[in-house]
Amino acid sequence: EVQLQASGGGLVQAGGSLRLSCAASGFNFDDYAIGWFRQASGKEREGVSFISSSGDTTFYADSVKGRFTASRDNAKNTVYLQMNSLKPEDTAVYYCAAAPFRFGVVIATDEYDYWGQGTQVTVSS
Repeated sequence: EVQLQASGGGLVQAGGSLRLSCAASGFNFDDYAIGWFRQASGKEREGVSFISSSGDTTFYADSVKGRFTASRDNAKNTVYLQMNSLKPEDTAVYYCAAAPFRFGVVIATDEYDYWGQGTQVTVSS
């Protein structure tokens, strides 16, 4: 059974930090690029961070560039999203997703095969 388990969300004050984790199982994690997406209440889902299957390549949305950092540990089948200098506008449910691609990052949402259940991040002002 394929699973992507996102965790690490919570309530934090503006300027604070959180580290999200996404633990994968049931598929060959090394062959998959990972994306972090978020959806705020009443808004469309947006991609915020993307990392290649090897972890060598990352890409960030302008809204989080310089504040968020994605990394992965393929030995642990886990991807991380370190979020610093959080802002109230970062409040959303954060999802991780996996796309079968070994040669870079994947930006297109419809290329993702597997999605996690989401973890809530709330940033208070």
